[in-house]
Amino acid sequence: MKNPFSLEGKVALVTGANTGLGQGIAVALAEAGADIAVAGFVPPTETEAMVKKIGCKFLNIDANLMSIGPVARVVAETVAGLGRLDILVNNAGMIRRADSLEFSEKDWDDVMNVNLKSLFFMCQAAGRVMVGQGAGKIINICSMLSFQGGIRVPSYTASKSGAAGITRLLANEWAAKNINVNAIAPGYMATDNTAQLRQDEARSKEIMARIPAGRWGEPSDVGGTAVFLASSAADYLHGAIIPVDGGWLAR
Repeated sequence: MKNPFSLEGKVALVTGANTGLGQGIAVALAEAGADIAVAGFVPPTETEAMVKKIGCKFLNIDANLMSIGPVARVVAETVAGLGRLDILVNNAGMIRRADSLEFSEKDWDDVMNVNLKSLFFMCQAAGRVMVGQGAGKIINICSMLSFQGGIRVPSYTASKSGAAGITRLLANEWAAKNINVNAIAPGYMATDNTAQLRQDEARSKEIMARIPAGRWGEPSDVGGTAVFLASSAADYLHGAIIPVDGGWLAR
C-alpha cells in the first residue's frame, strides 16, 4: 500500500528555516522524503547539515522578506535549482512588543510586511507555479493570536489574524485548481520569538498554567502536522487552521 504521508519526489520551500519552527518543519519534510529549499537572510547552516544528513537535496536562497522584492526570485530559484515546487511553507515572521499606546509605526510596518504582505505574495508566486504543475500544497504559519487578541503585540495579532483570512480566501479560489491552502497555528513554542516571555517568570508561569500538556511546545511538535498538510493524506483539506497548542484553545 502506498504511504499517503510520503513526500518522495516532492520539493518544499520553507521560509525562515535557519532555526526554530522553520527548522523543525524543514527537517520533518525532509524525513518524509522531500528535497528542501529555504529562504531567509540568516545562513541556515545547521538546517542544511540536518537535511543533508537525512539524504535529501538542500538549496539555500538568500532573501530578506521584509519586502516583497525577492519573492519572485525565491520561487524561480527553487524551481531552477530543484526542478519544481510542490510545497510552500510560509514560516518567516517577526514580532514586536510594546503597549498599544506607545506602539510605533515602524514596528507596525515591519511586522505586517513580513508576516502578511510577503506571505501573500509568496503564495501568489508559488501558486502560479503550482497551477502550471496541476497541484500544490501551501501551508501558512498562523498563531494562537489568529483566534485571540493577545496583549502588547498589535501588529503581530493583526498580521496573524490576516494570515488566517488569506488562508481561507486562497483555499476558496484555488481548491478547484488542486492546490491545498491550509495553516498551522502553533501554541506557545520555545523559539526566539518567545524568549522574552519565557524569561519573564510571572508571565511564563501564567502561560504554563493554561497549557493542558504542561509544557512549552518544541519545533519538532509542529513537524508532523506540516508533513500531514503537505502530503496526499490531506488532499481534501482546504482552508483549515490547525492548532498545535498543547490544548491551549481547549482550556
